[in-house]
Amino acid sequence: MKYLAFILFTVMTNAAAQLMLKQGMMSLGPISFEGVNPLVRLLQIVFSPWVFLGLCTFVVSMASHLYVLSKVELSFAYPFLSLAYVAVAVFAYFVFREDLNSWRIAGIAFICVGTVLIAQSGRESGAGHDEVTAAQSTDKITTSEIIR
Repeated sequence: MKYLAFILFTVMTNAAAQLMLKQGMMSLGPISFEGVNPLVRLLQIVFSPWVFLGLCTFVVSMASHLYVLSKVELSFAYPFLSLAYVAVAVFAYFVFREDLNSWRIAGIAFICVGTVLIAQSGRESGAGHDEVTAAQSTDKITTSEIIR
C-alpha cells in the first residue's frame, strides 16, 4: 500500500490521456485519408493540440507505471489500471455527455469490487516487494562461493 499514490497517479494520468485524445479527435471531426497523403494526415492528427497533449500525458502515465513496476508486484499493480475504465466512464458522462446506463454502472461496480479485493491482497501479503527482493538477494549463492 506504500505505493498506492503512485498507482493512482498512473491511473488518473492514463484516464486523462484518454479524455484528451477523445477531445482531440472530436475537434478534428471524422478522419478521412481520401486525397491526402496518409503520412501527412497522420502527422496532422498527432500534432493537433489535444491529441498531442494526450499522447504526452500517456508518456507521463507510462513513466509512472514503470516506477510502480520497479517497486511492487505486477500482479498487484496492473489490475489497478482497470480503475482508468471507471474514471473514463464517469468523466465521459460529465464532459462528453456519454451514456452511463445500468449495464455500464454494473460493470463499473464489478471493477471497483475486484480492485478492492486486489488491494486487500497487497495489504495482507506481509512482506513488501523491497523486503522480498532483499531476502532473495541474500539467499543467492554466487559462483565464487560454489568454487570455494
